[in-house]
Order: sequence, then C-alpha cells, then structure tokens
Amino acid sequence: MTEEIFRDDAYLRSCEAVVTAVGADGIELDRTVFYPMGGGQPGDIGVLRRDGGIALTVADTRKGATPGQILHLAAAGQELPAVGERVIAEIDWTRRHRHMRMHTCLHLLCAVVPAGVTGGQVGDARSRLDFDVGELTLDKAAIEAKLNELIAANHAANQRWISDQELAATPELVRTMSVKPPSGQGKVRLLDIGPGVDLQPCGGTHVKATGEIGRVVVEKIENKGKRNRRVVVALAD
Repeated sequence: MTEEIFRDDAYLRSCEAVVTAVGADGIELDRTVFYPMGGGQPGDIGVLRRDGGIALTVADTRKGATPGQILHLAAAGQELPAVGERVIAEIDWTRRHRHMRMHTCLHLLCAVVPAGVTGGQVGDARSRLDFDVGELTLDKAAIEAKLNELIAANHAANQRWISDQELAATPELVRTMSVKPPSGQGKVRLLDIGPGVDLQPCGGTHVKATGEIGRVVVEKIENKGKRNRRVVVALAD
C-alpha cells in the first residue's frame, strides 16, 4: 500500500519516496503526494525527480486493482526507474490547486441546490454537478449569487473521520445517488464546511477555507432529462 500523504495535507507539493514497483500499469511508490483519479476529480500530473537532474514526467495518476495501490503513469518514451530507487515526487501545483478550489466549490453547490446528486466532474477551470431536481426549478442567477456569498463568507473547510458504522447509521450524509463513498476500510473521511454549510463524505483534495476559491460563475444549467439538471460552474479567473 502507498502512504497517501495528500489525504492529510493537500497543500504538500512534493515528497521523498522510494519506488516499490514498476510495471506496464505504472510506477508505485511507498508514499506519494499525487492524488489518483476518483470521486470525479482527475488524477494529478507532475514529475518524479531522479538523481542527476532527470525528471520523469507523470502524465496521470490512477488507483490500482488492489486497495491502497496508486499507479503513477509515466509519459511514453521515458526511461523508467528501478525498484528501490529514491525519487522526489512533485505535483503540478497550479493544476492541483485549481482542482482543490473547484472541488470545494462543488460542495457549496450541493449546499445551494437541495437535490440528490446523480453525477459530477471536477475540472481545473470549470466543473459540473448533475441533480435529480424533481419538480424543483433552478434559477441560474440565484445559484451564482448564493455560491459567491458562501465563498465570500470564508467558511472553514475541515476534514474529519467517522467509522463505517457511523456512516451506515447516518445515510443522510451521502448526497451522491449513483456513487457510494468508499467504505470497508473501517473509516470514512468527511468534509465539513461550516458551521452548518455542508457535511458529506469525500476523499478528494480541498482548500482550507471557502474564500480561497475566489469568485465563480454559473455558466449554464442544462436539461439532462425529465428530472435531471446539470449545473456548470467556472472559476471567474
């Protein structure tokens, strides 16, 4: 299993690591700051810095077939490291930080739109959530105004853990209708924005306070079926 340093501190940009496996599927490290694709958030890109000033480009990061396995996918045409080699794992921080801002913004969107989430995707410039709205009518201008109000209030975004049993006893915490939060490892991480703004399971990377998101724009609301509406949000910068 790879030690997931990004879980405890999303602001770490690099770490020392040892290569534990190299194969066709990717490179494994004993510890990493690279977030693997999941929960609608893309995997990190960046470099593995080797001795002699060699930088191996990481084009994507994915979860492996076994729990706790993280695969760093090298761009084609590069000489791969050997098992046991020490490297510096360094993410593309500009891209990651925009993902952090957008992911936290989507949690605020969940707080603004009182409906179940049927899908979503985090991007580095724009992101979206799909909602099962039923008879609810969504107002684009009102959603944008409320989102920016919550952002400007600079609410703290803290993470905490609960047990699988606690989550099972409070199913209302789960807003996603199509994807269940990861469980079976004894505990589940919650993102708590507040006081009282949003609380739900999430394993992604986030900013520490909503003010760090910056102003956002609701670009459009799309009809995706009788009950489904897609809300597309973009960073104003």
